[in-house]
Amino acid sequence: METADTRKFKFRDKEYPCCASLTMGIIGGKWKAVILFHLMNKTLRYNELRKTMPTVTERTLSLQLKALEEDKLIKRKVYTSKPPLKVEYSLTDFGETLIPIIQSIADWGDYVVENYSK
Repeated sequence: METADTRKFKFRDKEYPCCASLTMGIIGGKWKAVILFHLMNKTLRYNELRKTMPTVTERTLSLQLKALEEDKLIKRKVYTSKPPLKVEYSLTDFGETLIPIIQSIADWGDYVVENYSK
């Protein structure tokens, strides 16, 4: 009989019971994967990102962006040279490693719509 893998997975001082749990702990929830999807191929300002997700509240978007930044998946660049303040978000090199996963999630969503939404 096989025994369960008792290895713990740690990331940023948190422990996860398995690698899938770690991944979902980082990108799970309603908005993180959506944010990453919109940043896959371009840098966006806060308001541009907000327009791509009209149903997200400003507070939620801010919190999710902060969490993604803390996990080093996105970078926030602030331009203060002239008013008004300009803030841009883009994927880090670490965040870019998620592109195949996020693209697969998006492709699966397209597949569901095409084949099962009738």
